[in-house]
Amino acid sequence: MTDMPATVFTIGELSRRTGLPVKTIRFYSDEGLLPPTQRTGAGYRLYDAHALARLELVRTLRELGVGLPEVSRALARETTVRDLAASHVDALDEQIRRLRLRRAVLRAVLKRDSELEEVKLMNQLAQMSDEERRRLVEEFWTEMIAGLDVDQEFYARMQSAKPDLPDDPSPEQLEAWIEFAELIQDPGFRQAIRAMSERHQQAREAGEYEQPSKAMRENWETWMTAARTALDAGHAPNSPAGRELADAIATASAQPGQDPADRTVRTALADSFAGGADPRAERYWQLLGTINGWPAIPNRQDEVQFLISALRG
Repeated sequence: MTDMPATVFTIGELSRRTGLPVKTIRFYSDEGLLPPTQRTGAGYRLYDAHALARLELVRTLRELGVGLPEVSRALARETTVRDLAASHVDALDEQIRRLRLRRAVLRAVLKRDSELEEVKLMNQLAQMSDEERRRLVEEFWTEMIAGLDVDQEFYARMQSAKPDLPDDPSPEQLEAWIEFAELIQDPGFRQAIRAMSERHQQAREAGEYEQPSKAMRENWETWMTAARTALDAGHAPNSPAGRELADAIATASAQPGQDPADRTVRTALADSFAGGADPRAERYWQLLGTINGWPAIPNRQDEVQFLISALRG
């Protein structure tokens, strides 16, 4: 074979030049992707420089995950490389999305040391569509106020905040969604939020809802800041700083005709704040914030407990 033209290669020479196994090149040739340029008298396949370039293209497309039928169509000019790339990018995007979902589930499994049934549930939650996620939240809040006379505007705001995962969510966002979905389906959490709604109705019926609610909306951040400042300074709830905070809360929240200094009034306020201080409720909003990419929502349980203790005096 020493008289063979320099521009013609055997399969072995193609293998050395490209790094592809002889078996793979022979397979491509058998599939019609790399037809031999000619054959020797003994039947050995020979390939020219054009076939070498064709083989490099086949390898590139295969490394990108393109299937053999699509490679064949591209080589036969039945489709353009641009169209092939566009369709393959879409397929890869979907594959990446599914891999990220699986990773989120597996990371959650590792954190919780989950049992088999929980793993199945987490995987189902991760695979939900945007519409399914939103419907899950709507159903949750509908059940939380069913049959109750509540402030519809307030609960409409609660229900309007829906989980909205981006097209390319981070692992943290996916993990937050799994935890969020489990939380709103947890019987204990649902019972706690339903109890809050029932107390909400009772306060409305007693004419005690509007003023404390308005005061909280207008002053909550100020009260939390004051409580954090007192805590950082090492003050106790019954310290002058704690009493000053309690005075401010009682003055802003008292109903017309009520004495802000009345211990009964302050105890009722403390009970009201305690009823809404379930850490799981705070976690609800923290998880929703992570899912939706909101600014981080801090944990304020220490501040709330300081406020409640200051009111109890």
